[in-house]
Amino acid sequence: MESAEIRRRWLSFFEERGHTVVPSASLIADDPTLLLVPAGMVPFKPYFLGEVKPPFARASSVQKCVRTPDIEEVGKTTRHGTFFQMCGNFSFGDYFKEGAIKLAWELLTTSVEHGGYGLEPEKLWITVYQDDDEAEQIWRDVVGVPAERIQRLGKKDNFWSMGVPGPCGPCSEINYDRGPEFGVEGGPAVNDERYVEIWNLVFMQYERGEGTSKEDFEILGDLPSKNIDTGLGLERLAMILQGVQNMYETDTLKVVIDKATELTGVQYGKTHDTDVSLRVVADHMRTSVMLIGDGVSPGNEGRGYVLRRIMRRAIRNMRLLGATDVVVGQLVDTVIDTMGEQYPELVTDRKRIETVALAEEARFLKTLNAGSNVLDGAVTETKAAGSTVLPGDKAFLLHDTWGFPIDLTLEIAAEQGLSVDEAGFRRLMQEQRDKAKADAKAKKTGHADVAAYREIADSNGATEFTGYTNTEGETTVVGLLVNGVPSPAASEGDEVEVVLDRTPFYAEGGGQLADQGRIKLHSGAVIDVRDVQQPVPGVSVHKGSVQVGEVTVGSTAYAAIDVRRRRSIARAHSATHLTHQALRDALGPTAAQAGSENSPGRFRFDFGSPNAVPGTVLTDVEQKINEVLARELDVHAEVMPIDEAKRQGAIAEFGEKYGEKVRVVTIGDFSKELCGGTHVHNTAQLGLVKLLGESSIGSGVRRVEALVGVDAYNFLAREHTVVAQLQELVKGRPEELPEKISAMLGKLKDAEKEIEKFRAEKVLQAAAGLVEGAKDIRGVALVTGQVPDGTSADDLRRLVLDVRGRIPGDRPAVVALFTTANGRPLTVIATNEAARERGLKAGELVRAAAKTLGGGGGGKPDVAQGGGQNPEAIGEAIDAVERLVVETA
Repeated sequence: MESAEIRRRWLSFFEERGHTVVPSASLIADDPTLLLVPAGMVPFKPYFLGEVKPPFARASSVQKCVRTPDIEEVGKTTRHGTFFQMCGNFSFGDYFKEGAIKLAWELLTTSVEHGGYGLEPEKLWITVYQDDDEAEQIWRDVVGVPAERIQRLGKKDNFWSMGVPGPCGPCSEINYDRGPEFGVEGGPAVNDERYVEIWNLVFMQYERGEGTSKEDFEILGDLPSKNIDTGLGLERLAMILQGVQNMYETDTLKVVIDKATELTGVQYGKTHDTDVSLRVVADHMRTSVMLIGDGVSPGNEGRGYVLRRIMRRAIRNMRLLGATDVVVGQLVDTVIDTMGEQYPELVTDRKRIETVALAEEARFLKTLNAGSNVLDGAVTETKAAGSTVLPGDKAFLLHDTWGFPIDLTLEIAAEQGLSVDEAGFRRLMQEQRDKAKADAKAKKTGHADVAAYREIADSNGATEFTGYTNTEGETTVVGLLVNGVPSPAASEGDEVEVVLDRTPFYAEGGGQLADQGRIKLHSGAVIDVRDVQQPVPGVSVHKGSVQVGEVTVGSTAYAAIDVRRRRSIARAHSATHLTHQALRDALGPTAAQAGSENSPGRFRFDFGSPNAVPGTVLTDVEQKINEVLARELDVHAEVMPIDEAKRQGAIAEFGEKYGEKVRVVTIGDFSKELCGGTHVHNTAQLGLVKLLGESSIGSGVRRVEALVGVDAYNFLAREHTVVAQLQELVKGRPEELPEKISAMLGKLKDAEKEIEKFRAEKVLQAAAGLVEGAKDIRGVALVTGQVPDGTSADDLRRLVLDVRGRIPGDRPAVVALFTTANGRPLTVIATNEAARERGLKAGELVRAAAKTLGGGGGGKPDVAQGGGQNPEAIGEAIDAVERLVVETA
């Protein structure tokens, strides 16, 4: 049974039994604590935590998931993969243990002809939590599983929680016996390779408290309503139904392995090492395609870092397998062809995915060369210091700056007889990840405990947003935090976070900055609002300070936004939509939105493109946008089912999470996007849009920055003033300025060349005198001296080589000259072949001189360069060179 059919049967089975089918959420997690979705229940987390009331009692999904903690184990075991599909069925206060158990057994054991998976009941083993008598009784007496195939396990294996206070409960796992060829008998408690887990049923019935580990926490009591969260690994079931040894040999991965063998000539199944590499390629390329498909672009932090790492591991493993040409394009096509049936958007978005992947491959192949040189230097330094361990910070630098995989660093270091301080490297990596997560979380929560916001939401419900139609209005303070701590009151000067029952303030989201303004209480107190965030869904938290009076929970108030700021941001947001559409018209659908920020009077827009956008294209885009403004198109918003929005061609932003109902913003016949932000009513209100330029912000991602309205006018006015001043200076019309200024720069460049030529000739005139002043040290001609300050490094080098060339080649010669440039000492030293035969090497001489100067240097045995911090020590440096010549010669 193919993977696509496993997926279809799952959703069909549960839909027929009253479950709402929920499409897979994006891999980009809508959660500041997560980079990517690692489990099937993550999109349902707000329902389980009670943050949002679920719109259904039963649900089912097949969720895309990515996990990377065990990335080094990929390919080595049958169970470690970075991308997987988690089939789940969920109950929110509806059916519980018996219902979940009976549904699972029915789907697994019903024959293929009747819509099930057709597994033999006698091959299924069950585990339950050690104290869960109820679950065991259901399996044994209701379903009919023999008692000898039901095993009890402890908290570590059969009790679930999120790792923090909240819902928790026992779980029951269904395991499949793959037979004696996979190990000894005795059930999953004895051998989890033979008895592989395929389905986990979580019975959320308790609330847990604080704890120190996965097994050490207190059960506070029963939940108000009992929920079900189950997860079946699609790839694991496919492995069983397709009769293969491991998940890499299932239909959606084996075709990628086959393509990799075709490209490298390596046969799968021949050696362990090549098999591991082939599996890594298959797994990582599939994950890469799925991530790029959901809008992730390679980068050096966050999700982009995850994508870059796995892509580069795949490319490197193809190199280890013998690939010498570019390979990513063909591998990407293979993945899209095999996964496209389950995720049609991959086929639709094929060109953009290919573009991003190919650009990253080209970048990494260059990185391999540059990184190898840096690593060679680090290895040399480590050995010179007498150490056998490459420092962790060097490995981190290679990884973070050059994108050099740590496993490649480990391998090359081992070839040089060195180990790597992996602990130091991983500590630095973790610090980087922790900082990124902390920054994201702090932005949303202001370092307050999220539980405080949840409690406000539980008591008062979601904040009603009135800002689409109103800029001010009556409201009530329903929640208050002072310095991140819940409080009944706040006084003048306090930093506060205020929750209102209804608000005209827009909370930052969708690329639009938050509103600012004031909240005036009827008691006379005033709060200056600087920012608005939604740390939990639906709850707007107004951050600011109390300017006057005392604020108390329950007080009535009047909230008013800064209208001028709102209108300026709205102009920027509408301009962003126009820019998006104009870029797509010019560059094609690959110019999909990858991020944006709409602030007062200006915006930035990130989009997919493998190359820089030519200036002529950017000019055409700008002209098209401003032509749309002149057409005075109406802008309107409408809430509709997401399927209807897609049918109408509305553009969705990558990584955004959408519900069944979405808000669609339409600008005349020009643009239609899913958007929750605020906009102008007519394009004429924008006045003017000026694109400032575009630049690269990552592999395959470009950024346009622009000004809108009065800000755009002020910019052009300043530009006009500058042009007028240039006209006055060069005595020409505006259209003549480029040619005239270019001619002036050309003359200036020619003059600089003449000056440089004159200076070089003057420097070289000193060569003859320097040769005449050479000292004879044990038969070696030693020329030392200090040339005029300001001599460039290039001129000093030319002079040194000229002096060396004037000394007969059969006489050993060392030339060491010094100068001061920009207040810092500089030296170039050269030796001829006869001197090198006597053991005199320029690099060693430079190091001795540079050490005296308070710096460093190096180079080849025939010529080397160095510098330092102390120009007063040049005389001592000359003496150091002479001493080393005496000792060596």
